[in-house]
Amino acid sequence: MNRFASFAKYTIMIIIAIVSIIPIVWMITGASRPYEELFKYSNSFNIHLFVPVHPTLQNFKDVIFNERNPFLTYIGNTLFVASIVTVLVLLINSMAAFAFAKLRFRGKAIVFALFMSAMIIPGEVTLVPNYLLMHNFGWLDSYKALIIPSMLSVFGIFLLRQFFAEIPDEILEAAKIDGATMPRTFARIVLPAAVPPMITLGLMTFLGNWDSYLWPLIVINDDKKQMIQVAIAAFSSAEGTDWSKILAASTISTVPILILFLFLQRYYIQGITASGVKG
Repeated sequence: MNRFASFAKYTIMIIIAIVSIIPIVWMITGASRPYEELFKYSNSFNIHLFVPVHPTLQNFKDVIFNERNPFLTYIGNTLFVASIVTVLVLLINSMAAFAFAKLRFRGKAIVFALFMSAMIIPGEVTLVPNYLLMHNFGWLDSYKALIIPSMLSVFGIFLLRQFFAEIPDEILEAAKIDGATMPRTFARIVLPAAVPPMITLGLMTFLGNWDSYLWPLIVINDDKKQMIQVAIAAFSSAEGTDWSKILAASTISTVPILILFLFLQRYYIQGITASGVKG
């Protein structure tokens, strides 16, 4: 019975993995096809559905070396913004989470409840107020409009607070007796113990900013400062949609995320499943 259960479990996992990877494979192979061939074999299930008949790298060349739509510039812009936001989110939200988890101050429960209530507000509801705020500050068409509103993550505070709450108070008291200040205790004891959830939050934040489309489209008008997802959408216009170039651009934009996840997936899984400090 155990062998059958194990076989069934792995069979289901393999099927789910295949179903999940098929769109990625089709995207990569589609990016390697001429436009005329892209949908030619989509109505029949055969090897040419995934294997190009006339493979080409022209789509990638057209995307990378497009002077009117400088894709590498957009990748650099997105990498810069996503990296800065990720660092700031980890720094600011980890301190806030630690305060909610371990420090005592008046009104802590009320403030935390207000923070958590913000999680149920859809992002679309805050678009107009945030836009007006950026306009009043004079931050439109600048990276500040992309970075500063994204520094606070209510989910990040919640995630890290749950982890910090499991750190034994005795460890913090021992550090205090040894003469360590609160910032030193946070930097030398708390943060090293929180590497998995920090990496989890960092990956989520980086991915969210890498895939951000609506907010950059609203606040950035200068093409030289635009983000990668807006650049991909630019291949679709009133004249038509060049799906080959969209697939090529999407493939290029996916590579950094895949590389990042491959190196950090172990910590990501630990951060998702962690519920306390392992001794």
